[in-house]
Formats: sequence, structure tokens, C-alpha cells
Amino acid sequence: MKPTSARQPDAQLPTGSSKHSSRSERVEHARREVRLLVFDVFGSVVDWRTSIARDLGHWGQTQGVDADWEALALAWRGLYQPQMQKVRSGERDWTILDVLHREALDSLLPQFGLQGLSEAQKQHINRVWHRLDAWPDSIAGLTRLKSRYTIAPLSNGNVALLTNMARHAGLPWDLVLSTEWFKAYKPQPQTYLGVAHIMGLAPHEVMLCAAHNDDLAAARAQGLRTAFWPRPTEYGPMQKKDFEADADWDIVATDIRDLARQLVD
Repeated sequence: MKPTSARQPDAQLPTGSSKHSSRSERVEHARREVRLLVFDVFGSVVDWRTSIARDLGHWGQTQGVDADWEALALAWRGLYQPQMQKVRSGERDWTILDVLHREALDSLLPQFGLQGLSEAQKQHINRVWHRLDAWPDSIAGLTRLKSRYTIAPLSNGNVALLTNMARHAGLPWDLVLSTEWFKAYKPQPQTYLGVAHIMGLAPHEVMLCAAHNDDLAAARAQGLRTAFWPRPTEYGPMQKKDFEADADWDIVATDIRDLARQLVD
């Protein structure tokens, strides 16, 4: 059964999440009620910018291919939201992120002097998103959280991408939850409500954990609990937002290890 995208009647105010509740009260309610932690992945759990630059830099040396790989990563990521918006708006049919990434890559190759690559080389570059490395705190923090909660990604990455990434980076997910299951992209409501639905949970029993305030705002609007930590170097010198919590999220942490300290210890 396809989950409804309709807003839950009391979605914005699950028990203990009133704007009048103290953070300590909200943390205690979360510890008592939350059963599933879902994580934004790109930038929140894995460091896509330096992972891509490092991976393709090493690969390029073996292939005799040279480019400004970090600049490519940033330009590539810059096309992420515009491409997904075409799907969200109905301008184009549902398309998985691997395909959107490849289309964006093909449009950028001439700009970076890479128009002479073979198809195999292009495929290898496109799959770099499957080979991203975790931030230094991610694995230890996730492992600690896993001792008390079910943990999973809730990412716009497709299932194959997220599965391969988890194997590469050692991410200890209990299962892989992708917006691909719902043929939608965050922040569409059915992505947040869908994970609660397929896990047999109420929205307030699910917490979205992310380093992006806009993702958390969309999740809170559907009744999910929220946890934030900053990744101030995600975009390097180009970073313009998400240096700190923009709202009174249920939990504000310094990183995923600190999130585990607040929710488990």
C-alpha cells in the first residue's frame, strides 16, 4: 500500500516536542519513544567532497587523466537539487539518482577537459558516489546508536548506491531505506511518512538525524522527531549555511558520537 502524503493531524507536536518544552525534556521523550533513527547521508554521514577528490585523484593518476576533481565534485553537487526538482515537479518521470548523476556528469565533462573519456571511465567516475567515505565520527557513533535503536539511511540515493556505499565505508545500517522506495525525493512528504509506514511506526517514533536544517524542517512538518549536528566543512570555503541549528530541534549535537552520547549513554 502506498503511504499517504497527507499531513498527520498533530504532526508538528508529538509528545514532548512543543516549542515550550525544554531540550532536556525533548531528549528524554525521544529516548523513551523513538524506535527508528533515519539519517541523511550525503554530507551528514559521509564526506562527499573530499571523498570524490581523493578517489578520483588517485584513479586519475592510474589513467593519465588530470582534472580539478574537487571543483568537479562541487559543480556536480550543485546540479543535485535542480535535477531532482524536475522529478519532484512532475516535469520528468521518476528517475533514480544514479541516472541523474550520470546526466549531470556528462554535462560537466567538457568544462573540466574530460570529453575524451571512454564509456568505462565515465561509468567509473559516476560510481564514485558509491565509494564515499564516512566522516571520522560516523561509524563509532552509528555503532553506539545501533545498540539501542534501529538505524537506517533516509537518503535520496538509490538503493544500490546506498548499499554499495555502506559496504565501502563500513556503515552499520540495520537496513537500507531510500526515497527510491517511494518514487519521490526529499523533501516530499511521502519520503518521511513512508519510512514510518513501512516500519509500522507512528511518525513521532522516527527521528530524522541530519546536518541540514531544511531536511529537518520538512521532517518535523510530518511529525518526525529531529536531531542536528553541523558539518561546517561539507562544501569547504563555499559553505554558506548549516553552520548551526536554525531551529529548536529535539536534539542538537556536535557530531554523531555526541548524538549517541545524548540518546544512549
